[in-house]
Amino acid sequence: MSTATHDSKGRPRIAVTGLGVVTSLGCGKADNWTALTAGRSGIKSIARFPTDDLRTAIAGTVDDPKFGAFSSAAALTAAMAIAAGAEALAQAGVSNSGTFPGPLYLATPPAEIEWPDRRAIYDAPAGSGESGYRRLLAAARGADWPELHALCQFASVAERLAVTFRTRGLPVSVSTACASGATAIQLGVEAIRRGDTDAALCIGTDSSVQIEALIRFSLLSALSTRNDVPAAASRPFSKDRDGFVMAEGAGALVLESYEAARARGAEILGVVLGCGEKADDYHRTRSKPDGTAIIGAIRGAVEDAGIAPESIDYVNAHGTSTPENDKMEYLALSTVLGKHLEATPVSSNKSMIGHTLSASGAIEAVFSLLTIRNGLLPPTINYANPDPEIPLDVVANVARPANVRTVLSNSFGFGGQNVSLVLAAP
Repeated sequence: MSTATHDSKGRPRIAVTGLGVVTSLGCGKADNWTALTAGRSGIKSIARFPTDDLRTAIAGTVDDPKFGAFSSAAALTAAMAIAAGAEALAQAGVSNSGTFPGPLYLATPPAEIEWPDRRAIYDAPAGSGESGYRRLLAAARGADWPELHALCQFASVAERLAVTFRTRGLPVSVSTACASGATAIQLGVEAIRRGDTDAALCIGTDSSVQIEALIRFSLLSALSTRNDVPAAASRPFSKDRDGFVMAEGAGALVLESYEAARARGAEILGVVLGCGEKADDYHRTRSKPDGTAIIGAIRGAVEDAGIAPESIDYVNAHGTSTPENDKMEYLALSTVLGKHLEATPVSSNKSMIGHTLSASGAIEAVFSLLTIRNGLLPPTINYANPDPEIPLDVVANVARPANVRTVLSNSFGFGGQNVSLVLAAP
């Protein structure tokens, strides 16, 4: 274990002192890690709304009884974030009299009124005398539903969390597509490095499994349609992959300056060595064909960490199971890691939990640090038909023991949003 409080560039080292997680596999680190390393899938048939005539009828929904019956995506997004955040804070033990000594950085999806609520608003007296879309807008403006309006404002989840955890300053909400969770962590890292704070609470949360979002992704031909056996639908890096599986969850990390964490005697679970971010403007959903933005994010993270590519022991891949994304990730990894990639194990948590969208970067950072601490690589399940164009050392179907010191965790999103993190043992 290194005891240095600053990195080779003279910046404060970033310690992780608390972790929390919620996914379709369960609520909390213990249940999730047990299921993840056993190769268990949390993907199932959707039960919360009718799926008749939909091409995709499966998802990694969070149906834990502790959250009660599903009422809205916004409500579950907040509830999962609170559960993950509370677990991380309890482990860190950093709050003094219930007050967290730093800011909140929250990754959360865009907020919108869902169709059941839209219908309810539409049926309410509008007084406009118009019909169709104009009447719906008029009804929404006139409806006196303060709770619904609050839920559907983008900053409302962060404000609720800031009050719950008594964080300092104005909470920051970010939405950089599927890179959002990693972006929240990057913002926390940068704040500590700048000396703005000694601690940051970083959370990614997303409950987008509702009918309109499902239809939108389906229209983009982005979703798997393997409805018959939901657990076998997500197949990252397999030749017969046919799309990602929507999922829900939340991940939380307590970040501190290494010096502050050590001074208060905290257990240091791991460190964030480096962050890399790169965006492109090629297409609303597709990556730039030459992969330069993804390559730039990975290379930037490795360089920011101050390590050689050969120091990466394991890659927790973005690995969505879409034909194009998996291929682009291999292109980027092989470009940055070179021959070292041949001996570097790779796996995708999404094979079991699905794609948790805005939350994925935070959830996968939690799993990456658990991998380091437990010396066990989670598998990529459903990997029976390798894609010859993606010759990776995939941790296939069964967990693999390994001595892991350094992990590269990738998060790539629609619109060219890309963030990579380098996480390491203390």
